[in-house]
Amino acid sequence: MLKLLRYVSIFLITVCLLFACHASSPTEFKRLPLKVQFTSFIGEYPGIIAQEKGFFKAQGVDVELISKPYAQLERANFSAGKYDGTSISLGSVIILSATNPDIQGVLVIDESTGADVVVAQPQIKTVADLQGKKLGASLGGFSELFVTEMLKTVNLTSDNVKLVKLEALEIPQGLKNNVIQAGHTWQPHLSEAIKSGGHILFTSKQTPGLILDLIVFRKEIIRDRPEDVRAFVRGWLQAAAYWRANVQEGNAIVSKALKIPSNTISLEGVNLTDLGENQKLFQSSNPNSIYKTAKIYADFFIRSGNVTRIPELKSLFNSSFLNSPS
Repeated sequence: MLKLLRYVSIFLITVCLLFACHASSPTEFKRLPLKVQFTSFIGEYPGIIAQEKGFFKAQGVDVELISKPYAQLERANFSAGKYDGTSISLGSVIILSATNPDIQGVLVIDESTGADVVVAQPQIKTVADLQGKKLGASLGGFSELFVTEMLKTVNLTSDNVKLVKLEALEIPQGLKNNVIQAGHTWQPHLSEAIKSGGHILFTSKQTPGLILDLIVFRKEIIRDRPEDVRAFVRGWLQAAAYWRANVQEGNAIVSKALKIPSNTISLEGVNLTDLGENQKLFQSSNPNSIYKTAKIYADFFIRSGNVTRIPELKSLFNSSFLNSPS
């Protein structure tokens, strides 16, 4: 009888354990990695350092970074749900929000303070020489406003030039083949353009505060996975701080990961914004806030016909992920 009771007890304990395991298994499923896309601007590269140094994982989130060269195509893929998040210029956020309001910017990752340039053929000595010439830019985004602001400095408008739609990586070849006489680009494409005889005509140092890049997530990701987004932001900021303090090592990590020459990687002309700068940028009362700059873009795109309505700027940015730095 005692033996029978012992067997029954063992059986019941085993059954209870199996049910306990079965009941807890859904919470044990590994969360899918956050899929975040980026292109080829240096301010987007802290993500690579965060990945390679294990900062994302240390903060508690698995991240899949996807590098794609053509920004406009990838914006459509992001809208279609192919990615959870993307790095994107402020101007492009405004354009994208016109057709996809279910996105939110959670972090300003950089300000271009000279890294964005207009590079020109040798015979174009000054911005005024662009009158009647072909000027390459990624139209319908921040690039268009940037070159328009450049033209303003010599009392020209986009009507005084022929704007040609080209991505940053297409500018060197466009100059070489005389498809354009000048164009907006950045490293590593700038080095290629200079090798072919191009020279820098204008830089974003002359348009302070205009060119900002952000991390944007789809609202459903922000709603369903807020802790993952928070961990992503922390890991990114940790990587940016690490790179600022360890420039050569950071450059080497990026060079190896992207298989690009280390001499084309430089933080010169780029401010990798930290937590404090972000908190100020996301304050609507700040005269240099992201809301003020976003309104400049929105007004420009309305005038140029790129969008038909100004988005609700208050719902376009989410500062809640900047409140827990540790």
